[in-house]
Amino acid sequence: MLQLQNAARGHLCRRPRHIRTFVNARIKWVRDPYLDTAVEREKNLKPLLSLKNLILSQPSQTLPLSSVSPLRPDLQIPTSARKFFLKYPLIFKIFLPPHKSNSLPHVKLTPRLLSLHHDEILILNTPHYRKDVAERLVRLLMLARAGKLPLYMIDMFKYDLGLPHDYLSTLLLEFPDYFSLCDMGFRDSSGSLVLGLELVSWRDDMAVPVMEKRSQENGEIGTRTKFSMNLPRGFDLEKKVMAWLDEWQKLPYISPYENAFHLIPNSDLAEKWAVAVIHELLSLLVSRKTERNNIFCLGEFLGFGRLRLKRALVHFPGIFYVSNKIKTQTVLLREEYRKNMLVGMHPLMLMRNKYISLMNLVLRRGKPIRTRVVERRKGSATSSTGGEKKDDQNRYTLSDNDIY
Repeated sequence: MLQLQNAARGHLCRRPRHIRTFVNARIKWVRDPYLDTAVEREKNLKPLLSLKNLILSQPSQTLPLSSVSPLRPDLQIPTSARKFFLKYPLIFKIFLPPHKSNSLPHVKLTPRLLSLHHDEILILNTPHYRKDVAERLVRLLMLARAGKLPLYMIDMFKYDLGLPHDYLSTLLLEFPDYFSLCDMGFRDSSGSLVLGLELVSWRDDMAVPVMEKRSQENGEIGTRTKFSMNLPRGFDLEKKVMAWLDEWQKLPYISPYENAFHLIPNSDLAEKWAVAVIHELLSLLVSRKTERNNIFCLGEFLGFGRLRLKRALVHFPGIFYVSNKIKTQTVLLREEYRKNMLVGMHPLMLMRNKYISLMNLVLRRGKPIRTRVVERRKGSATSSTGGEKKDDQNRYTLSDNDIY
């Protein structure tokens, strides 16, 4: 373990200890409708996929409707189970089991959804995908100084990393030279030992941050590695902030896989390292975004204070965007989005888009119709009665090619 920590520490002990020079200026939060849409369009997708996996895990591939209600908090279902199932008629079907008297309603998946699930399984089982997701998990573990994380923390990023739901029983067997289960050395609130996932050995070939790879690909070896700044239209920073930002970009880039906790916590260089850690974490995620609380929980476990991480997010609106949609705060990596769409979309995100397309279909007179068509009709009806017509600027629209 000492060798692992020394490998992560690198040569940072000889770096100069910079003081903090951040100017006393207020950086306001400006709403980005495109990135808000990127978050909002995935509303209910995570609980829907969890329900799908739960139903398919049953021997009959059906589930009593009454058994879902107690699971609402764990599955993050926003409404009653029945309302949730009825909202997506092309995904779930409520039925009464035949040949049973006094039977309770059950739910099963539609053929359309099962077809999508089959396509998803084909992707998840390809050697390329499984190696990719294993390496993402390796890099997440290498962000931790000790090379290990509690399982509950990995589960927080399970969906965002694209880990299979049974990753403990599959990736550990498939990649024994990468991972091993370990005892974290502390107990939870109930007194039980906390288990974790640990790196078998440090992987120098994987400890190369996205920022450095990009610099190498662009032929910028030997120059300062700079963060991409993409401020939204109409966003203006004060001149003194812009001047400070230019000087901040000239500071040495410290790899997030190195240990730089010896730096003065309130220094500009320490803040640049904190930004690098958050940037690398978001780059590991298939959607390039995650809930802000996930970042805070991981950061506090790694040794960052919550205030330190909050400052890193607030001071650099050109790097990160914090959306307040879907009743949470989501942090997005700006450079990975063009308007409301991901650049270079991961295969799993392509599949998730197909699920979203199916979610956006409802039945009208027995025929599937897109929800945006229904909303447009409602908006027209509201406008004709003198009401306020909804603005379509923030709504994600589906092309015909998106419908599966």
